[in-house]
This record gives sequence, C-alpha cells and structure tokens, in this order.
Amino acid sequence: MIQIRQRSYPTDTAQQLIDTGITPLLARIYAARGIGNVTQLDTSLQYLLPFTQLKNAQKMACLLADAIATQRKLLIVADYDADGATACAVGLRGLSLLGAQVDFIVPNRFEYGYGLTPEIVRLAAQSTPDILITVDNGIASVEGVAEANRLGMQVLVTDHHLPGDALPDALCIVNPNQPGCNFPSKNLAGVGVMFYVLLALRAELRARGAYTEQAEPNLGKLLDLVALGTVADVVKLDENNRILVQQGLQRIRSLRACCGINALLQVAGKNYAQVSSYELGFVIGPRLNAAGRLEDMSLGIACLISDDVTEAAKIAAQLDALNHTRRNIEADMQQAALATLEHITPTDSCSLALFDETWHQGVIGILASRLKDRYHRPVIAFARSLNGEIKGSGRSIHALHLRDALDLVSKRHPHLLQKFGGHAMAAGLSLREEHFDEFKVAFEAVAQSLLSPADLTKIIETDGLLAASEFTLSIARSLEQQVWGQGFPQPFFEGEFTVASQRVVGEKHLKLKLTTSSAAYDAIHFFCVDPMPAGIRAVFNLAVNEYNGTISLQLIVRHWQKTDI
Repeated sequence: MIQIRQRSYPTDTAQQLIDTGITPLLARIYAARGIGNVTQLDTSLQYLLPFTQLKNAQKMACLLADAIATQRKLLIVADYDADGATACAVGLRGLSLLGAQVDFIVPNRFEYGYGLTPEIVRLAAQSTPDILITVDNGIASVEGVAEANRLGMQVLVTDHHLPGDALPDALCIVNPNQPGCNFPSKNLAGVGVMFYVLLALRAELRARGAYTEQAEPNLGKLLDLVALGTVADVVKLDENNRILVQQGLQRIRSLRACCGINALLQVAGKNYAQVSSYELGFVIGPRLNAAGRLEDMSLGIACLISDDVTEAAKIAAQLDALNHTRRNIEADMQQAALATLEHITPTDSCSLALFDETWHQGVIGILASRLKDRYHRPVIAFARSLNGEIKGSGRSIHALHLRDALDLVSKRHPHLLQKFGGHAMAAGLSLREEHFDEFKVAFEAVAQSLLSPADLTKIIETDGLLAASEFTLSIARSLEQQVWGQGFPQPFFEGEFTVASQRVVGEKHLKLKLTTSSAAYDAIHFFCVDPMPAGIRAVFNLAVNEYNGTISLQLIVRHWQKTDI
C-alpha cells in the first residue's frame, strides 16, 4: 500500500525565509527540509567546512608533502563504483598538480572483490610503490593493510564507510566516520574525503614555501568530479555536500568540466547548460558504473582523467554501450526475480533475500534497488561467485540500517557471513552457497525484530498543492537548477486532474494531457503504458521540456491514484 502525505514545515520558519525575499513556494519547500536561514542556502566556497576539522587530514598532508619532496612513488587503490572512480580521478589529477609521482590500480570486482585485500596488495606490489593510498575503501581492510606493511609498503587510508570493530594498522586514516573525528559533516563521499586531503596538502605545501615563486594549483578544477561522485554515491546532501555539488555543477554548465564528463553528457544527448544533480546521478553515474559492473572500472577512470577530447569521446561511447548491455541484463534479471516472487507474497515478510545462479554479480545491486522500491522492504540479491561462495548486494528502507542488521545476523549466527560491510541504505556481503537458506531465515528474523508494520507502508511525501499561478516555466527552471538529492529531496507536488487524453510514446511512456477547472497541462509518466482512469490524484514534479526547438512546461507524473470525477 502507498500513502501520499504532505510534508509538514514550520510556518514561522517559512515566514522568516519569505521576509528575506524568498518566494512563498520556495520558503515552504526549504523550511520542510530543515533550512532556517538564507546562509544555509549559500553555496559559496567560503562556507565550505575547513579541512582542519577533519581528523588526520593535516597529518596525511604532511606525509604526502614529505613523499613529494623525496619523490616517493604513490599508488592509488580505487573502488569500482562511480564514487571510487571519481575519487581516484581527483587523487590522480590533484596529486599530479601538487607535484607527486602517482599512478592507480582498481580491483576487478570479479577477481579480487572489494577493497584493499591481500590479493590486490600483492598485485600492487608488482609496480613497487612506496605508498598505497586507498580511496573510497580501506577502513575495513585490516588484512590488506597488514599485508602491505609486511611487504614494506606504507598505507594511507581515505574512506567514508563505517568502520568495523578494529581499524587497520595504516600509517594514517582520514575518514569522517572513524572514532574520534569531530568533522561536522559525516556525509562526505569518498571523493569528498580525497578532495579534503588535497586541500590540506596544498596548505601544507604553501606553508613550506612551495608557491613563493609560482602560482598555486587551482583545486577548484576538480569540483566537477567531486560533484559527480557525491551525487552518484547517494550520500546525504547536507549543507557541505550541497556546496561541493553546486560548485561542480556550475563548472559543468559553464563548459569548464573535464573532457570525460563532457563526453559522457554528449553521448547521452544532454545539454551542458541545463545539467542538474539528476544528470549526475541518473545519466553520467550509470554509464560510469557500467564499467565496474560489467568489465573493469579502469575504463571509467581513463575517461575521467583524459585531457584529449577525441579519446574521451571514444571511451564515453564504450561506456554508453556497456550501459545498454547492463540495462538488458538488469531487465532479464528483474523479470526472473518477479517470476520467482509470483509464487511468494512479499507482504507476508519484512525482507527479501533472493539468489539465482544465472545472475550477474555486477548488476545485483541495481536489482536489489529496483525490488526495494517496488516492495518497500530491505532486499538482498545474491549471485554466484567463486569457490562455493555467493555475493550479495543489499538495499534498504529508511527504517532499517542495513549494515547494523547484518552485524546483528553475524552476532547471532557467527558462521554465516564470510564478510560484510556498507552503509545504512546499502551493503555488501558474501557467504557459502549452502548457507543461503539459513541466511534468508536469519535476515528475516532480524528484519522482523527491527521493523513495524507501519515501517513497511511506502509513503510518498509531497510539498502540497500548487496554485494555478505556480505552474510556470520559470518556476520549473528555478527548481531544476537547485541541488536536490538524498536527504534534500526534489520537490514533488500533488493535485487532482482530469485525464483529457493519453497515448503511448516511445513504446514505453504515457504522454498525457491533464486538466483542471481552469487550465490544461502537458504531462508524461515514464516507463508506464497502462491506461489511466478519467480522474486521478497525481504526484508530480515540474520540468522544462525541450523538443524540436520548443521549450515548454511539462508535469512528470511519479505516482497516481484513481479519484471520482
């Protein structure tokens, strides 16, 4: 069951915002998202939290400055998702700008798994680096760091994931979520952590006199990559992250992005000037992730570090083709999963755990996300791995912290999980194939203990009704230019309409004409071909539609319920 509910907001706060010149519509939208004053909306870099508040950032900066001075070889060990790829690209570009000798390695997820494992350390050792720098991983790599230490390599960990019971014995760890770190924003993505380390390093080099006779490198050049990784990793867009994303978007819109981002936008047919956080998360991000899901993320990283327009375009075309393949694989997997669930009533359980020996390891996370959205339950999808293991990727609802739930499973059944890790909303794990049925029961028991029936009711929150005067192209354009995302959701509105006309376009979308007593609106419901009744209560957002040189207002329908006319 799905409930539509209007967000509440403090009216006095909204009025204070109106008094500063913000429109009543935006005032109520912002107030509902915890904005109490206009300063919180200022995305100038001067309001970025200082690196001095990030534990060990200055210590790591000193270590890196020493490494640059002595020309030691640095090797970045990246993760295979969009956050890891952008963090790697930021590290490579930034450290090179600051004078370091640096290269990278990224594990193939099918051969080495996630993070700084002993196996990837031994592979890294073949290029004889002095220092390994992890990006978007490493906080749980106790065994991998120990192996690096044994082989005579030092390890600097930059990560944002939650730590386990023990920290690795690294030379230095920068992670806003490590014990003792009082950094106000715990929501930095891996790419954000790497960017902060570079800010600290530049300051350390400045203090050592590196820029007395030459201009300082402009690290702002990296903000397009920081914005992409931050949005693509679906971290909470708190005030600090919104600054990073907005600054990156401004670079992209003004054609100052790196060749790779420009090429990925071009291959997707997107207009640079109109880029929003949506394009970062749902257009560029999936194309970049396709490399790590199906082949090797080194291809995605190569796209992001290329300064050659032709080369970047060629790689972007390859990533686009991989993304089409990924979509087809995902569609087949989803069809198989739904066929399995035809014989199950998901509403009888608090969770879903599914395994199919034919499923692709690289796509199970997306499958879990789709099923989670469909059934509003935590979902873990498993694919067969090597040596009798299966790997799972999970996605959760807000009411259940997935990593903590897996930790509880591990404590109750110590023999079940080979390894696990992740966030509140997403996690990964591995176990023996013969233990799948036992895990399924154990995970369901934990979910039942943590979730109530009310938690399993999907609620779509809206920002209420729009006045007739607020259905405008200018308001739609204004909303699209804002930074929306996880923890700072895009505004959805609701209203009752008569469906004056409807037709299928592109074989999978429903083109609509919706009317009220005073106006008619063009609308579209993507990926839906089922006909609508004559009267509906719709949840929608305002959008700018550009077609054949004509720009017009369009409503994008997100959900609808039948009403009596």
